[in-house]
Order: sequence, then C-alpha cells, then structure tokens
Amino acid sequence: MHDILTVMPQSPEQIFLDSPYLRRITRLAESQLTSIDQYLQTLLQQDADNLNKTHFFHDRFENIFLENCENSELNNLMAESLGFCAELLQVTEEELDIGYWFNLMAPGHVTTLHTHDNLNELISGVVYLTVPEDSGDLVLQTDSEEISLTPVTGNYIFFNPETPHLVTKNNSSSHRLSIGMNIGLKQDRIDWKRM
Repeated sequence: MHDILTVMPQSPEQIFLDSPYLRRITRLAESQLTSIDQYLQTLLQQDADNLNKTHFFHDRFENIFLENCENSELNNLMAESLGFCAELLQVTEEELDIGYWFNLMAPGHVTTLHTHDNLNELISGVVYLTVPEDSGDLVLQTDSEEISLTPVTGNYIFFNPETPHLVTKNNSSSHRLSIGMNIGLKQDRIDWKRM
C-alpha cells in the first residue's frame, strides 16, 4: 500500500507553462557518460539477456530497456534525473518512479513522431551520452510552433509527455546514444515497457 501524497505535484501544464521544454546539465563527468555508453555497447555485443528491445521502426529497435542495472554511473545518472524531476514537480524523490530506455541511433537512423502520454507520466525527458556533430535534432511540436533542439553531451531536455516529438536523421558517421525517460508517481506505478 502506498502513502497518500500530502501535497499534489505540479502538473506538466504548470511546469511547461513558460517554455515547452527545460534544459538541465548533468553533474557527471564526460568520462562517466562515456563509461555508460561503453557499458551498453558491451551488453549489445553480448546480446545480453537483461536487454529488452521494443519499438522496431526503420530497421532498428528505438527503445532498449535494461532489466537490471549493475553500472554505478548509470544508477547515479538516474538518481540525478529523479532529483531534477522532484524539484520540477515539487515532491520528494522518494515519491517518484522512473522508467528509462536507451536510444541508440546509428548513422542514417531517425526516431519517428510520437508522444509519451499513454500511461501516468508527469514528465518525459532525455539525457545525451554520446553526441557526434550532425547526429540528429530533437524536434518538439507544440500547438503553435516546431522547436528544433540540437543535443549536447551531458544535457537533459525535459518536456510534457503529451508533446509530440521526433528525432531527425543521424547524418554523422558515428552512433548517437541517449537515454529517454518517463517520470511519474510511485503510487501510480506503471509498466513503462508497455509504451
């Protein structure tokens, strides 16, 4: 049984009232982000049993879920993500749940237009681990405009889960790696992999 919240969290509409996105910068060093990238690359090469791949579009799986994480840098990054979102929602980290997945974009890959509002998400976001130049922009589509955001290694972008978004083509010669995430209340715990 979950405790009842004493304070209702801010809604996505309140958080993103002035801007359809918020940018934050990780406190982790670039070497730690590289370590997470190498960890995932090793798991992919081994075709590890603890990887769950979903959303097969354009000859690739857009989402790669990690069933059990044994990487301290990745755990630290997800804890930091929860901290940022707790601050935005004005709740404690303990009240929040996070679901995350890797998005590995090889040269020529895109991510199709979609939203994250299928379940009980309050905030969606992405943090960039490896970003070669010209490896694709995040495009947010609001009612009034289309916003193209060039990713930067170590940057987070948080947005309303209802915001349609896509990633343009990776025109670089290297892979780009990011972590997508949804954050919601533990009391509304959901199966993030059904997305």
